[in-house]
Amino acid sequence: MLISDDTLLRRRDLVAVIGAALVAKAVGVGHRRVALALGVPASTVRGWFRRFARNAEAIRVWFTVLAHGLDPLLGVLAPATTLFGDAVEAVGAAARAAGLRLGAAAPWSFASSASRGRLLSNTGWPWAPAG
Repeated sequence: MLISDDTLLRRRDLVAVIGAALVAKAVGVGHRRVALALGVPASTVRGWFRRFARNAEAIRVWFTVLAHGLDPLLGVLAPATTLFGDAVEAVGAAARAAGLRLGAAAPWSFASSASRGRLLSNTGWPWAPAG
């Protein structure tokens, strides 16, 4: 399946908008303030946060492994104060490593490509629970 790297499956908003929301959440901004700043319904932002949080550990692992695969000299990623923040940091680290190795790309576009558009997916590859 082909999907543009500026989108995510079953999401209407651009991945850059969703990524900005996830970064804001990682530093402690609530869904209502994020929604207001981005001009998106609060319920939409809350849904993004819930879906990302539900898969945060798997996302963290996936992108940490990917980051170290792209940059074998990459050190240990500094932990954030939350698992959500750790997952966002792992996405960023993988995007930075990809940029150094493969050429610059927008971080959240990279995340879309690396997850095959399924960064916020509740089914399918790569981190859906088995069974």
